[in-house]
Amino acid sequence: MKSSEIRQMTRAEIEEQLAGSEGELANLQLQLATHQLENPLVIRQVRRDVARMKTVLREQELGLMNLPGESETATSVGEQKEN
Repeated sequence: MKSSEIRQMTRAEIEEQLAGSEGELANLQLQLATHQLENPLVIRQVRRDVARMKTVLREQELGLMNLPGESETATSVGEQKEN
C-alpha cells in the first residue's frame, strides 16, 4: 500500500486497516517460527505498511497534513506559520 493511498483514507479506515495488518503480522511471525511461511519477504512488506499507516496517523495528529475533505493546504514540515 502506498502512502498516497493511505492519505486518501479517513482516520477510522486507517485505524481499521492498521489493526488488521498488525494481526496479519503476528500471524506471519508465528508461521515463520513454525517453518510454515513460504515467502518470508511478506513480513517485510507488512511491517512497512504498518509503519506507513502509523506515520500518516502521526502526521494527522501533528497537523502536518489535512484530513480527507478539508480544503486548506497542508503546512510542510520546514515551513513556519506567521502569527
